[in-house]
Amino acid sequence: MMLPAAWSILSVLLSVTGVCKEASANKQEPPVVKVMFVMDQRPDDPSSDTLFYPARRLKWSDFRGTPSRGGPSAAVAFTSFSYEGSSLLRKDTLQITLRLQVFFIRSASWVRGGSMDSYSLAHEQLHFDITYLVARRFMNKVRELPLTKEDFDSMIQYEYLESFREMNRLQEGFDGETRHGTVISAQLDWNRKIARQLEDIGTGP
Repeated sequence: MMLPAAWSILSVLLSVTGVCKEASANKQEPPVVKVMFVMDQRPDDPSSDTLFYPARRLKWSDFRGTPSRGGPSAAVAFTSFSYEGSSLLRKDTLQITLRLQVFFIRSASWVRGGSMDSYSLAHEQLHFDITYLVARRFMNKVRELPLTKEDFDSMIQYEYLESFREMNRLQEGFDGETRHGTVISAQLDWNRKIARQLEDIGTGP
C-alpha cells in the first residue's frame, strides 16, 4: 500500500548563481538553457531512516514503523521522489543541475506480524519500483520542456506536481486492482507491466 499524497516529501531547492553583465535588450540573445540530471544513488546506510533507490531491494527489516490499528493492508511502504537543484549562468548558457531522489522512509513503513512472506514483500517492492518509474518519466518530461531563464523553475515545479499526481494514481490503481496484493493474477500482471515499462524507459542519468 502507498501512503496518501499529503504525507509525501516535496523538496524543491532551486537557486540561480553566477554573474552576468546584462547588455541592452536589443543586443543580447536569450541564454541557452541546458538541463543535467544526477540520480542520488547513495549506498544503503542501515542507521539512516532513508533508503535510496536503487541501492538494493527492500527487506522486511526496513519496515520499522508501527502498524495502524485497522485497514486492509498487511504492510505499508512509504516511498516518494523529490529533486534538489542549482543553476549557473555563464555567458550565454544557463546550466541547470537537478539531483533526483527516489526514496523509502523506514520509520513510516510497517508490516503486521504474520505477514512477512516473500509474496507480500514483492508487492511492497513494486510500490518502490512504480515510484522510480514515475521519477524517470518526470526526468524525460523536463528534458523536453522549452525552458527559459525567466520561468524555468516554475515550469519544472509544475511538471513535478503533475508527476507526483501520476505516481499517486498509479499506486492507488495498483492497490485497487490487486486488492492490496491479494489477487495473485492481477499482481503478476502488474509485475510484468512495470518491469516492461522500466526496461523501455532505461536506467541512464
